Amino acid sequence: MRKQWGKYALATMIVTGLIASGCSNGNSGDNGNGGNGGNGGNPGSANGSNSSESAVKTDGFPIVETPITLKMFTRVAPVNGPFKDMPVFQDYEKLSNIKVEFIETPTDGFAEKKNLLFASNELPDAIFRSGLSQLESIRYGTAGQLIPLEGLIEEYAPNLKSLMEQYPEIRAGITTPEGHIYAIPGIVTLGSARTDKRWINQSWLDKLGLDVPTTTDDLYNVLVAFRDSDMNGNGQADEIPITARVGMPIVNHMAGAFGLDSQLGYNINLEDDKVNIWSGNERHKELLMYLNKLYKEKLIDQEIFSHTEAQFLAKQGTGNTGYFFDQTNNNFLSIQDQYVGIAPPEGPHGDRLHSQIGPVPRDYGAFAITSVNKHPEATMRWIDYFYSDEGSTLLRFGREGEHYELRDGIPYYTEEFLAVSTDQAKITPYAGGGAPHIISDKVASFINPPQVQEAFEALEPYLPAIRYAPPMFDEATAQQVNILRNDIDKYIEEQSTKFIVGALSFDKWSEFQSTLEKMNVAQLEKLYQEAYDKMDK
Repeated sequence: MRKQWGKYALATMIVTGLIASGCSNGNSGDNGNGGNGGNGGNPGSANGSNSSESAVKTDGFPIVETPITLKMFTRVAPVNGPFKDMPVFQDYEKLSNIKVEFIETPTDGFAEKKNLLFASNELPDAIFRSGLSQLESIRYGTAGQLIPLEGLIEEYAPNLKSLMEQYPEIRAGITTPEGHIYAIPGIVTLGSARTDKRWINQSWLDKLGLDVPTTTDDLYNVLVAFRDSDMNGNGQADEIPITARVGMPIVNHMAGAFGLDSQLGYNINLEDDKVNIWSGNERHKELLMYLNKLYKEKLIDQEIFSHTEAQFLAKQGTGNTGYFFDQTNNNFLSIQDQYVGIAPPEGPHGDRLHSQIGPVPRDYGAFAITSVNKHPEATMRWIDYFYSDEGSTLLRFGREGEHYELRDGIPYYTEEFLAVSTDQAKITPYAGGGAPHIISDKVASFINPPQVQEAFEALEPYLPAIRYAPPMFDEATAQQVNILRNDIDKYIEEQSTKFIVGALSFDKWSEFQSTLEKMNVAQLEKLYQEAYDKMDK
């Protein structure tokens, strides 16, 4: 099982927003722990069965005869509209007899509000599109705020259960050493949906007579030309040569050119079966020096450490950006002919790696049920529908005839809908990423058109041969890793940002290294090494 896990496992560079140690002192902590969570006679229920739950159907619709209401905390992407207005939830309420009241929180600030939710112990019934990290799910699960789901999956989630049997790496990647599953992922069987592509403005290259850059030096020269050539012809130096999502993604996307991988879900290279946390090594310094050069010469978007997700997405659609990273072409459809997906650049030591690739269970912690939920069986049935092609089609495409049509059994948005609507992302919660459902070749016509598939094919030769997931540590080790990484990750991000923008001289690199040593990065490396050694490789 773990061999499969290794091939597809999740690459997550930095876990952020983890709760402080005091957050586990909830008043409902006993409800979600122990045999009640799916290993005993009442599969998966944290609160025990009641008369309404006994009426939950194990298949077919409605899920319950007597209507119930669930409250779910969710992230809303900038492109989305209110969830209550989305056809998927309107139609599914009628089909299932379950009404969902969403507590909507924007992407910007979502992590902080999610942490506050658990810290205050003011819990909803479930968390939808929750983005829980493995450490968070273990922490909240062992605190009793999330309930174990393995029994519920066995009894009430036939679609998810079937996928877990088909792809063993799913179960391996979400099961704790104690055998519990506290959160379920988004599942992506389509390769091109598991990574951002590298989009470059081909129309600008053509105008300048330049080739697609194949090395980091080539990329630098192309970006200089983009900056200096008034590509939009307005007489102003307002072109954005390169941009990315706010913060560290620019580091993540360029790391592979400097031989830096993302194994075990962290800043880790594996060399002869040895774990090497590379945050303080010379290759990382070279990467940051390269990005500093780009930033100080105004080749990197000067708002890259301050703009919002909405602003980043809007920049794609202006046609005034030279190079950026995103999974799809959705945000620049009206000018898609200007862009082409390219391979990663080769770095100064001959490395040419695209390290940012996720596994089949791509979005870890997309959905979880809390200990206050009085209808856990019905809730599991409710979410399981979206792990079927039928449910995923409803979630992603809306209503047949009104929003989409079937062509050879595959749903496509109708030309009429696309022609009159600029609000495709407002009818579906998948836009913006992280929704708990299955993405297969049967439901991905909009995010995987020929242009996107070609962009993925450009990356394929440079993907890691093996990708190991973040380990599911036992509770004690997870807490130790949590404590170490809370300080180390924050320090790395803060100092990396300062190095890139020029607020910190590279003469201070040795101090950066010594501080990491004092923060006990060696102990963190040891814990990852022990976890790696236990894997069945």
